[in-house]
Amino acid sequence: MVKKAIAAGILAGLVLFALFQHLYKIEEPKAIEASKSTIGIGAGMVAPNFTLKNLAGEDVSLKDYRGKKVMLNFWATWCPPCKEEMPAMEKFYKEKSKDVEILAVNLDPQNKVKAFVKDNEITFPILLDQDGATQQTYSIISIPTTFIIDEQGLILKKHIGSMTYEQMQELTK
Repeated sequence: MVKKAIAAGILAGLVLFALFQHLYKIEEPKAIEASKSTIGIGAGMVAPNFTLKNLAGEDVSLKDYRGKKVMLNFWATWCPPCKEEMPAMEKFYKEKSKDVEILAVNLDPQNKVKAFVKDNEITFPILLDQDGATQQTYSIISIPTTFIIDEQGLILKKHIGSMTYEQMQELTK
């Protein structure tokens, strides 16, 4: 009698284990798919429009650049990798601005940005995301983060981290 009870318990345990494994395998892809959708926006998606002030206080919208390729960069003055890529970005802008527009969305208070831009002789457009809404819309979790957006407003590429001049050239081909 005891042997039958032990055998029945083991059998029930195996059945439950097999059922759990089967259910887990079915649910795993859904969990992975859900986590991918919360990572943020990326290649193949339409770039969300935004309107931000530039350093002169003028409104600038992403939609104003339809018909032109855009390198959209999120950065801050306190970020070492951001500061590291600024000379390369300035060189790229001076050489390629006819083909690719740079929009650099800054996450600092305006007074810090103006001083940084002046000290580093930056000439490409700097936009101010004072309330962080655009940063949130683009799901920015690390800076610098750069999006390459095509002439129709589709995101071609997303790059997290600092870039060299050569990488900027390669990403915008």
